[in-house]
Amino acid sequence: MEIAVREARSDEIELVAALNREAIAELRPHRGGEIWSQWEARPEPLEGSLAALAADTSASLLVGTIDGVVVGYAAIAAHALHDGRRIGHLTDLYVLPDARGVGVGETVMQRLTEWCGEQGCVGIDSIALPGDRETKNFFETFGLVARALRVHRAL
Repeated sequence: MEIAVREARSDEIELVAALNREAIAELRPHRGGEIWSQWEARPEPLEGSLAALAADTSASLLVGTIDGVVVGYAAIAAHALHDGRRIGHLTDLYVLPDARGVGVGETVMQRLTEWCGEQGCVGIDSIALPGDRETKNFFETFGLVARALRVHRAL
C-alpha cells in the first residue's frame, strides 16, 4: 500500500468538494458542529472557494492518496499576524473513514508542517470540536494543543 500526499489538481476540485461535504456532514452532529458548519466550515458553493484556494500562492490544497486514489484532503493558508509574522491556518483536514488508521492523515499533516516551515510560519492553528477526542488526540501527536477555548450559549 502506497500512501502519498500532493497538491490537488484542478481536475480534482469537484472530488475535494465532495470530500468537504462529507467532512461537514460528519462533524455537524458533534457538540458545536451545527454552528461550526454554518460559520467556520467552508460555505457553498465549495468548488469556487476550493479552486481559488488552489490558485492562491499563500495557501495549499492537498490530497492524500492510497495507491493513487484520493481518500482525503487538507486546506491551509498562511496569514499575517499583527506583528508581521505568519501563521498557518489549517481550515480543512479530512480522511474518508475507511481509509483512517493507516497513515494518510499523518502523511498529510507532515506535509502541512513542512509547507508552513517553507512559508516562514511561526505555528499552525486549527479547530477541534469539543468532545471530538479523536481529532484532539491526532492534533496533539503533532504538537498542536489548545491555545484558546471558544464558548457559546444557544438561545
